[in-house]
Amino acid sequence: MPPVRGRFGPLVGSIDEGTSSTRFLVFAAKTAEVLTYHQVSIPQITVKEGWVEQDPELILHSVIETINVTCDNLMKLDISPEDIVATGITNQRETTVLWDSKSGKPLYNALVWLDMRTASTVDKILLNGKRNKNFLKNVCGLPVSTYFSALKICWLVDNVEEVRLAIKENRCLFGTIDSWLIWNLTGGVNGGLHITDVTNASRTMLMNIQTLKWDPQLCKIFDIPMSILPEIKSSSEIYGYLTQSFLKGIPISGCLGDQQAALVGQMCFHQGQAKSTYGTGCFLLYNTGTAIVQSSHGLLTTVGYQLGRDEPPVYALEGSIAIAGVAMQWIRDNLGVIGNVSESTKIAQSVGEVGEVYFVPAFSGLYAPYWRKDARGVICGLTEETKPGHIVRGALESVAFQVRDILEAMALDCGYPLQKLLVDGGMTANNFLMQIQADYCGIPVVRPLMAETTSLGAAIAAGHAKGVEVWDLENVQAVPSDTFVPAITEDQRDIRYSRWKMAIARGLDWVDDRDNEDTDQDENTKFNTLSAGLFMVSSFALLVLASSVAKNAAA
Repeated sequence: MPPVRGRFGPLVGSIDEGTSSTRFLVFAAKTAEVLTYHQVSIPQITVKEGWVEQDPELILHSVIETINVTCDNLMKLDISPEDIVATGITNQRETTVLWDSKSGKPLYNALVWLDMRTASTVDKILLNGKRNKNFLKNVCGLPVSTYFSALKICWLVDNVEEVRLAIKENRCLFGTIDSWLIWNLTGGVNGGLHITDVTNASRTMLMNIQTLKWDPQLCKIFDIPMSILPEIKSSSEIYGYLTQSFLKGIPISGCLGDQQAALVGQMCFHQGQAKSTYGTGCFLLYNTGTAIVQSSHGLLTTVGYQLGRDEPPVYALEGSIAIAGVAMQWIRDNLGVIGNVSESTKIAQSVGEVGEVYFVPAFSGLYAPYWRKDARGVICGLTEETKPGHIVRGALESVAFQVRDILEAMALDCGYPLQKLLVDGGMTANNFLMQIQADYCGIPVVRPLMAETTSLGAAIAAGHAKGVEVWDLENVQAVPSDTFVPAITEDQRDIRYSRWKMAIARGLDWVDDRDNEDTDQDENTKFNTLSAGLFMVSSFALLVLASSVAKNAAA
């Protein structure tokens, strides 16, 4: 390694490719300080209800752009990009890309983790109800769900002729976003590395969670050829070297799915520690050490990290919530009640404690711990006194209630409740949300003052890798934080949570699985799928209209 002469010592880059944006950040390895970054938004393509796609080439170009602009930022700060000794990658998980190994072009848009088009594929794998959704959990740790990559590959094979032809001609490659980026950044058609890490592989339903290898029986069940799968690596080792961008020649030496990266970035290195990340969705991971804990209460068993090829894997229980920050965007874009998500706290607090409204944002079904793809969104508790602020408050509270759902399940699986909850992600900037999270869970909520814990996790993995070794895990300093403590009584907490459970019950059985086809739905199915959303929009429109009429009458 060449000597590092900069005043901040060795630097580590972090590519953070999320559902809504791509960022490249540069950290000082000695202090974990963010020196600079650049961010680019990534649009979603929604051609049908429940279908969510992204352009893989746009994602790749955004990564190269953020690297180059960030390096330019460093030079403006009189910091040399040559001080960057390694880079790591963290990415949105499960999102599926198939591409042509000869041309390097995607065979279809990326199917995003939120995508629901594979509902009928789920039914096919479950033999229309003859198999339990958990029949593969002992092998891969996951229930059969639209969420995971194997189902998305099945849909692409069944519905895209270019994919079938590429498989037949042995030129089709599969990868989650990390694989697509690493293949391209290390050469693409000119010798690019087709790899993934254990955390991302554990989200496909194709990896045996004990052996950390692709499982032939799983691949047979989903009818996926093993030839298209990337090689599985640890989360921290030198995989290869960048062949393009400003950082040509720098090693890529860390790779983690975004939620596992946050687990590392929050320094959850000990069994019993847990973190919750609030973003597009919300994801809570609980470190179970080297033990594989199979949940019987709706949680996922996943790989937390493996920091070195010769190191043992650390496992985690995970609770996945599909809709968190997206609910506030829905209120902004579909209802027009708020002009900016940052206004949510003010309008939610304007109604105080009066007139409880419960908002279940099951726009694409419910994930953990329910795993009900037939669920749809509902709003309960509307009265003539309901105002827009009640709906906004209900949406924020829905995030806190869903996290409590996960914590209840974790306590049952692990035998004892969590004593505090570490949090991160964009929504944690909302003090009101963090307070109600502490109130409804009944435990302290600890928020780091440095919000970039996901990107930090990827940087730690890269800097720790053998051959780089600029990040000492034995002497990692905890990130400064603030704490929110519960401010309501246990009785108040339990009453509100019981009403939340009542609202959940009212959101179930909206979609008839027998009619849930991924293409050309009949009119009844379309009505069932849309009914909850239409009900919510029309109900809210009536509220706004009534409020306007009342104001005019008063005038």
